[in-house]
Amino acid sequence: MVTSPSRSRNVMVVVDPTPQSAAALQYALSHALVEQDKLILFYIENPSSWKNALATFLRKSSNSSSSAPNSISEGAFGTDADFLDQMRRACEVAQPKINIKIEKTDMDGKDKASVILSKSKDLRIDLIIIGQKRSLSSAILGIKRQSGSLKGQKAIDTVDYLIENSPCSCVAVQKKGQNGGYVLNSKTHKNFWLLA
Repeated sequence: MVTSPSRSRNVMVVVDPTPQSAAALQYALSHALVEQDKLILFYIENPSSWKNALATFLRKSSNSSSSAPNSISEGAFGTDADFLDQMRRACEVAQPKINIKIEKTDMDGKDKASVILSKSKDLRIDLIIIGQKRSLSSAILGIKRQSGSLKGQKAIDTVDYLIENSPCSCVAVQKKGQNGGYVLNSKTHKNFWLLA
């Protein structure tokens, strides 16, 4: 756990049902939070996602034929509430004294980075923690694969944009195997290894 700051902080962890998000939350719980901090689990719903379309279809079909048994339940695919509740419970077990809040929003036609920055300003966030999926070569070289070949241009993804443009501290977390610790990226630490 981190040394206590002089005041409570608002710490946002950007969450979704991915291993990268779980690693970011695990890092926050074990290395970034102190008792008086407020943890905001921030989920951005993507209405164009196939999972959301399928869940909506299943909800509508189960509501219209409520007397007929439904062979495929919505829970088979997992709902947003399921993984958010699981994350909240994990937080309560790991840090029982932390105030936990869940915030959800949708993309509204904006890119993910803009939505995160806007919400972080609205909530007066002090620290953003986000999971990152990157190959070691792209992390070192700063090059993103496009169409199977390496291009000479540096492509900026959501995480890189947040690190460079966030008015508050922003840390990207990449889990490196079971016992390999984390790779952290921020304005001050590029590819910094933290052994757990």
